[in-house]
Amino acid sequence: MKPERIAIYARTSTVAGQSPQMQLQELTEYAGRRGFQIVEEYVDHGSSGSKESRPALDRLMNDARRRKFDAVLVWKIDRFGRSLRHLVNSLAELESLGVAFISLRDNLDLSTPSGRLMFGIIAAMAEFERALIQERVKAGLRHARAKGKKLGRPRVTVDVDRVAALRRSGTSWKTISQKLGVGVGTPYKARR
Repeated sequence: MKPERIAIYARTSTVAGQSPQMQLQELTEYAGRRGFQIVEEYVDHGSSGSKESRPALDRLMNDARRRKFDAVLVWKIDRFGRSLRHLVNSLAELESLGVAFISLRDNLDLSTPSGRLMFGIIAAMAEFERALIQERVKAGLRHARAKGKKLGRPRVTVDVDRVAALRRSGTSWKTISQKLGVGVGTPYKARR
């Protein structure tokens, strides 16, 4: 399916000295050559690409869920995001919504078979990276256990007699937990 209505997304990392105009001009010219109708331009000024939540990007994703456009056009993929996890998740969500993703400078168009293949490779690499991280974490935990380190949250001890006295006086579990500085379930479990 050829996208017709597109959203343009541009981002600058800093407010001082950077302007999204160059990105917007190239994207607008490209959209014109392809015969796309630009629905809206979403621009984040001074936002890091590593942040998953950015005002214009959040609006763009909400509008994608409302099916306001058929494709998202960016100047370069790193303008959309730098975190591989964020990119893969966002692109997967766009794909599930039937919204294509086009990166002008990276020559990536997820509305084409070769673009979808490239996305599959990116997703596979992200899954591989996630598996490597899990493996390293598990190895680290095994190493810590082997050295005799205690893992998990430290045990919280509660004065059972004080809990019982407070309950007899009609104090709620929430108030007791606040007085003792513990979670609500802790005094309840201690009483049992």
